[in-house]
Amino acid sequence: MLLDEKPLTVGPDVGSPVTRWLLAAQISEAFDIDALLPLTRWQVATQYLGLGFTHILPKGLDHILFVLGLFLLSTRLKPLLLQVTAFTAAHTLTLALTIYGVFSLPPSMVEPLIALSIAYVAVENLLTSELQPSRVVLVFAFGLLHGMGFAGVLADLGLPRSEFVTALLTFNVGVEAGQLAVIAAASAVVLGVRDRPWYRPRVVVPLSLAIAGVGLFWTVERVVG
Repeated sequence: MLLDEKPLTVGPDVGSPVTRWLLAAQISEAFDIDALLPLTRWQVATQYLGLGFTHILPKGLDHILFVLGLFLLSTRLKPLLLQVTAFTAAHTLTLALTIYGVFSLPPSMVEPLIALSIAYVAVENLLTSELQPSRVVLVFAFGLLHGMGFAGVLADLGLPRSEFVTALLTFNVGVEAGQLAVIAAASAVVLGVRDRPWYRPRVVVPLSLAIAGVGLFWTVERVVG
């Protein structure tokens, strides 16, 4: 570096700053100022809403399988609503707490436990079609883990300093929208067969076995790898 060479750094609200090295009496290369300006609240909201949704669909296969595991337990609406409510409340809580630095666990613990939670709900589907209070408690506990997983993704994406809360809330809304889309799609697929006597042995059991197998495979893979 020359003695008369100085850095000029311009940083965006989210993302990496841009640096140009300037020589005395020279003009810098052009900066794309529009790309470096802080996003408006509406831009942040729409961007992070989309990021939350796409983290579930199509990118979040582990979360998709967990939600499908909840869906497959029973053909009745109330058990599904209770499970989804517990899961949503829990992951919303830990998403916020982790992002604010109040509480967190290392990804090396969180990711295998998320995979194990997928296997657990699927295996329980093989044993019963009735919602037990213990299942709701466990789904809440699993939601705490998934929330920390969401927080890890959000931390990697970065949060705009000027609209931190907006980004956090809309990302979570996007996640919820993605989960509801999974449930809606699954409901549409089995709409005409959920009340058939063969629905459980031919649909619930094979799918739950497959989900459990994938969850166990991911558990081992994430522990070993």
